[in-house]
Amino acid sequence: MMKIGILGGTFDPVHVGHIFIAEEARLRLSLQKVLFVPAGKPWLKVDHKVTPAEHRVEMVRLAIAKHSDFRLCNVEVDRSGPSYTVDTLDELHATIQDEHELYFILGLDSFVELPLWKQPERLVQMCTLVVVPRVGTNLPEYGEVAARIEGMSEKHVVTLDSPMIGISSSGIRDRVARGLPIDYLVPGEVERYIIAHGLYRGQ
Repeated sequence: MMKIGILGGTFDPVHVGHIFIAEEARLRLSLQKVLFVPAGKPWLKVDHKVTPAEHRVEMVRLAIAKHSDFRLCNVEVDRSGPSYTVDTLDELHATIQDEHELYFILGLDSFVELPLWKQPERLVQMCTLVVVPRVGTNLPEYGEVAARIEGMSEKHVVTLDSPMIGISSSGIRDRVARGLPIDYLVPGEVERYIIAHGLYRGQ
């Protein structure tokens, strides 16, 4: 049985925190590989400007190129319409063997919003949720979230007590727009791509 991690996100841009989280989850949960899944049209950000998918996909490809246990998965980018996690899990279950276990890695802020997602009761039956803390946030009582999702139990959730990541894509975009350096916040290949394509300037 293969254990597969799934790290979805807008990745606008992907940063070293994403890489660190994926590697920590892989090591601590004995995952054979981690799929990075860039969102096509993130439904939670319909009112926000999002960099075209081709740029976000290429930045992820560059960021994970040296990591043999990481894979780029374009299932959401290739699918038309809004990106919903439950649809992504449906597609992944249809294309991989059923005996594989899926571990969906998400931040604490996303975990709190889980009851608002599309068909959360189906989603929690299709994978194990791996909740990652963030700097400046406190882990909510598990019951507060579970009480709002039918059929959810503690067996559906694994909480990592680390790493505590204080890096955000929005903060990186802001630094680029202000002409500030982003060294050590994103992989070098991603920084060079951002500069070469003039991303995030004037935002």
